[in-house]
Amino acid sequence: MARLARVIQREHSSVEGTLQAITQAAVGGVAGASSAGITLAGRRGKLENRASTDDLPKRVDALQVEIGEGPCLDALREHRTVRVRDAATDRRWPRFGPRAAELGAVSMLSFQLFVDEDSMGALTLYSADRGAFTAAAEDIGRVFASHAAVALVGAQQEAGLRTALDNRDLIGQAKGILMERYKLSAQQAFLLLVRSSQDRNIKVRDLADQLAATGEFSLN
Repeated sequence: MARLARVIQREHSSVEGTLQAITQAAVGGVAGASSAGITLAGRRGKLENRASTDDLPKRVDALQVEIGEGPCLDALREHRTVRVRDAATDRRWPRFGPRAAELGAVSMLSFQLFVDEDSMGALTLYSADRGAFTAAAEDIGRVFASHAAVALVGAQQEAGLRTALDNRDLIGQAKGILMERYKLSAQQAFLLLVRSSQDRNIKVRDLADQLAATGEFSLN
């Protein structure tokens, strides 16, 4: 499991690629699973299906958001694993269960994927068969989810670093243009960028991107 998580992180450095790799690996690694999906909740609590092996997880996630109940929501909110033997007869979600079963999600396993300051997520496995997931499958899935979370956090950190480096390069290009055009020092050029971004109410990065792409800049 740990080796698999490292492979996911190494081979799929983008966040979206890592999410998709986790769903594919989960179906192959947890007995009984025929579909898998990852749901993330942002800072404002908005739920979004970010990766899935097929259309079923997307449809089930949309149903949970519509109704406001379901195993994925419980896994997200209560930070625990939720196992569903037969959604059609499960009394925990009287409105969600029968409709989920009609969609083909009869058995489900939802794992808390990760929790940090800004977001939380859940990995959910699906099967059209009743009682598809055993206690052993739940144990394996829980270990897999914890290692997959490490890979996902690593991909997020790497993506953030790439964004920071890209922003630094853009700002450096913009500073160079201003230094050459107005005979400024590096610090003076940066302060000019900051002041101009404040005056125009746009981000420094966006202003630098515009300047680097078009060469247009006004001191007024």
